[in-house]
Amino acid sequence: MKKKDFLQVADLGADEIWHLFELTKDLKTRRKRGEKIIPILRGKVLGMLFAKPSTRTRTSFEVGMLELGGYAITLDAGNLQVVRGETMGDTGRCLSRFLNGIMIRTYKQEDVEVLAKNSTIPVINGLTDLHHPCQALADFYTIWEKRGSFKRVKMAFFGDGNNVCHSLMQAAVLLNVEMQVVTPPGCQPKRTVLANLKNNHKKITITTNPKVDLSNVDFVYTDVWVSMGEEKKRKRKDVFQPYQVNEKILKKTSSKVMVMHCLPAHRGEEITDEVIDGPHSIVWDQVENRLHFQKALLAALL
Repeated sequence: MKKKDFLQVADLGADEIWHLFELTKDLKTRRKRGEKIIPILRGKVLGMLFAKPSTRTRTSFEVGMLELGGYAITLDAGNLQVVRGETMGDTGRCLSRFLNGIMIRTYKQEDVEVLAKNSTIPVINGLTDLHHPCQALADFYTIWEKRGSFKRVKMAFFGDGNNVCHSLMQAAVLLNVEMQVVTPPGCQPKRTVLANLKNNHKKITITTNPKVDLSNVDFVYTDVWVSMGEEKKRKRKDVFQPYQVNEKILKKTSSKVMVMHCLPAHRGEEITDEVIDGPHSIVWDQVENRLHFQKALLAALL
């Protein structure tokens, strides 16, 4: 996977995802044994370009590079020449002369694609308005870790058909997982993303009915109702209320259901305290696995 970009989950094939999962498992196991520094990337530097706020993405990538023997530097988009008109293409050409890889978190997917096209080093999408591939694959690693297999696994996603939802759908199709997307009217995933899903689109079911049958669902996933950069849409909260993941929803599932959230959580909105802090929640395992999966991704790409 050398010299390969990771701009969306669909950039990878199932075999590549499984390779990353096995590497994630190995790196996580070694870290648990006390091997915190594994110098696979000794002397290499990752540039992290942020146009949006970050807690987990920045910390996990920075710690990941450190634990692989490399370095990470943070580039605030507001302090780069792109704010004065320099193109993203020229930015990529310049950064390629200094760095071994770029992780970018920004608004437009097109900016990430232009950056990658004009860079001679790997570019990783750390989140755009359209995709959040690192989150999705780390989450599917968590599912695999919990279940040991994707065979007959079913997931239900409640909320906005946003970037996280898009990436989860792509992963579900590649890994043969059934996924129900339950969203309010007008908040469904983008048609362009649905149209470009690889392989069997029938694995994905889209509905606006919050009373959907959950009796056979293994994982219930939710995300914020209003994504970063869309704060003006907060008036939509009322339409999302029936899609809140709460104890009433969990009563419709099996006793072994697991609850997931990519964070940050707006407690009391898309998810209640009782659920995110309850026995069905695997949210904090998801958080930790961001580090392990991204270490595997960095090791494979850089």
